[in-house]
Amino acid sequence: MKAASADLTTRIAMGSLVVGVAVLALKAYAAWATGSIALFSDALESVVNVVTAVVALVAVRLAARPADASLPYGYYKAEYFSAVVIGIFIAVAALVIVYEAYRGFIMPRGFDADPVGLSVSILASVINGVWAYWLIRVGRQQRSPSLEADGRHLATDVVSTGAVLLGVLLAVATGYTQLDAILAAFVAVTILWSGWQLIRQSVIGLMDVAVDPKTLNTIREIISANADGAIEAHDIRTRQAGKMMFVDFHLVVPGEMSVADAHAICDRIEAKLREKVDHAQVTIHVEPEEKAKHSGIVVL
Repeated sequence: MKAASADLTTRIAMGSLVVGVAVLALKAYAAWATGSIALFSDALESVVNVVTAVVALVAVRLAARPADASLPYGYYKAEYFSAVVIGIFIAVAALVIVYEAYRGFIMPRGFDADPVGLSVSILASVINGVWAYWLIRVGRQQRSPSLEADGRHLATDVVSTGAVLLGVLLAVATGYTQLDAILAAFVAVTILWSGWQLIRQSVIGLMDVAVDPKTLNTIREIISANADGAIEAHDIRTRQAGKMMFVDFHLVVPGEMSVADAHAICDRIEAKLREKVDHAQVTIHVEPEEKAKHSGIVVL
C-alpha cells in the first residue's frame, strides 16, 4: 500500500471516529429531550457507528503494514475482517432496538416533540449524510472495504433517521403514540439489512473474489498490447484482497527464446499493468511453445 494512500485512508478513518462521537452526542440529546423510543433507537445506532469507526481505524492501520515473513502477501484482508465485525455489531444493536420497540408497543408511553431535540436530530442526520458521501467516495477511490462499508452504513442511518423524524411528527399529529415503537422496529429492520449486506460482501472478499469484468478486460488488453515476441497468454486468474489486486497467468514463448528475452517481455507487461491497474501484484509463469493451448490471449 502506498504511503500517501495509507495516510489518507487512516486520516479518513480517524475522521469517522470524531464525526461518530459528535453525532452520537447530538442524537443522545434528541432522544433525551423527546423521550422518543424511535429517536432512542436512532441514538443507539450511532453507538454502533462509533464502535465501527474504531474497528475501521484499527483495520486500515493494520492493512497498511508491509508484508513480512509471517504474512508474505500482506495484511490487506484485515479490512474484510473489520467489515464482518461491523456487521455483527449492527445485528446486536438491531436486536436491542427490537426489544425496546416491543416494550414500547406493549406499554406505549407519551413523548415530547421538543423542537430543539428534533432540530438537533436533523443536524446530526445532515452531518452523517455529508460524511457518508465522502466515505463512500474515498473508499471506492482507495479500494478500502472498511471505509466504503462505514459510508454505506451511515447512508442507511441517514435514511432511517429521516423516516423516524417524519414518523415522530405524524405520531404527534395523530396522537397514535404506538407509532413511535413501530418506527423503532423499522430502524432495526433497516440496520439488520445493512449488517447482512456488509457481512455478505466481506465474506465474498475473504474468498478471493475475482476482479470485475471491466477491470479483467483492461488487464487482458494490456497483456495483449505488451506481449510482443510471445505466442500466447492463458489461464489468466485474478483475485482481490482489500485494495490489492493479484494477477497471474501463463505466458508461452518460442522454444528458442533466451531467458533474458522472455524476462524482458514479462517486465514490460508487469510495468504496464502496475501503471494502469492500481495496486496490482503480477505473477507470470513462462512456458515453452509446446505448452500452448491456443486459447486465452493469442499474441502471434
